[in-house]
Amino acid sequence: MLLDNKKHIHFIGIGGSGMFPIAQILHSEGYYITGSDNNETDTLKLVRGLGIPVTLGQKAENIEGADLIIHTAAIMDDNPELIAARQSGLPVAERSVILGELTAMYPNTLCVSGTHGKTTTSSMLTQILLDAGADPTCVIGGKLPSIGGNGRVGKSKNMVCEACEFVDTFLKLYPDVSIILNIDEDHLDYFKTLDNIIASFRKFAEKTTKLLIVNGDDRNTLKAVEGLSHRIVTFGFSSINDYYPANIEHLGGVDMQFDLMHGEENLGTMPVHVPGDHNILNAIAACAAAIATGISPEDCSKGLDSFHGAGRRFEVLAKINGITVADDYAHHPTEIEATLKAAKALPFKRVWAVHQPFTYSRTAMLLDDFARVLQIADKVVLSEIMGSREKNTYNIYASQLAEKIPGCQWFPTFEEIADYVAENAEEGDLIITLGCGDVYKAAKMIIKNLEKRK
Repeated sequence: MLLDNKKHIHFIGIGGSGMFPIAQILHSEGYYITGSDNNETDTLKLVRGLGIPVTLGQKAENIEGADLIIHTAAIMDDNPELIAARQSGLPVAERSVILGELTAMYPNTLCVSGTHGKTTTSSMLTQILLDAGADPTCVIGGKLPSIGGNGRVGKSKNMVCEACEFVDTFLKLYPDVSIILNIDEDHLDYFKTLDNIIASFRKFAEKTTKLLIVNGDDRNTLKAVEGLSHRIVTFGFSSINDYYPANIEHLGGVDMQFDLMHGEENLGTMPVHVPGDHNILNAIAACAAAIATGISPEDCSKGLDSFHGAGRRFEVLAKINGITVADDYAHHPTEIEATLKAAKALPFKRVWAVHQPFTYSRTAMLLDDFARVLQIADKVVLSEIMGSREKNTYNIYASQLAEKIPGCQWFPTFEEIADYVAENAEEGDLIITLGCGDVYKAAKMIIKNLEKRK
């Protein structure tokens, strides 16, 4: 095990959503943690709040004193800190390898996978287990208010782990119970084809030791698990599934409720306080996993009732002069479609979509899909594409996406976006920033501008 006999662990890119919870867990276990990152973020404030030293800017000298170095898959090979780490002779591991070691330590690791909805479902499941006294360890891709971050260390046998398919990182994990929420075309720069994505999810399913909980309404998911000898439980909207909803009610605002059915048995009413019918499916999946862990349906209902969303998942940030500003992590056309449809179903005058496209490959390969779903909003504003780990070999720019969306505006800076949106928004509007990069900064600038107008 890489973690054996280590004292000082250094994280390259410690502010990443997948890195911070691992750092939290290892910090709580007594390891001395240091880290570096290129950009100041809210997550880095949380890291420093734990007393973990963080260096801004990635330089060779940052690794001094470490006896294990962890990096994210997004760190490129020409990163000076990663180069120094590999030349040092010290053990160097990608974060998913360390996360895999952590999952192997727990007798009941519940891994939540799927192209969309992982963070919300992981958060729902964690909240249910917490409120039921099951004291889980967890690694979630977003911030859960009840734990003050996106990771915690529990004292039980239970671990909830978000299992991301990006570059097959979830194949490093050791799941006892696995949820597969859905399988869609994404990360095509790596997978190339949908069939390759399905094949990777099948490998993930094969690694599961106790139970597979899968979306029985999703054709790609069913294809991934077809013929497996594992115990399989299905969920979905259709009554042919093992778990499905009945008597769905929209109660006003974001609140919904449904009766959770298991075959012919009504297990009780489940409240949902996050918008969109897709979150009913997420709630059912979380309940199925919790029940498999020994949690009662009554405790599932209580946990869902205390869950009001994870950070950056339709997170309402402010209400100023009758204008609501929210932020959402959606960065794939399917996610943007679900988020904007949920927004349009709420009683707002107009919905503004402020989108930061993420990676050149995704934008280029799914350009028409992005253009189609963004038009669900009444007003669309784009930033330039955030390339992240990529170089723009696709010769793709935000202006090309804007041309496909009637009335769309695009700006090279968040300051220009904030000025335009705050100047043109009206009472009764919802402004929602969309993207997995740093577009939330634009939301904060919009809020400041609206407060000045107030």
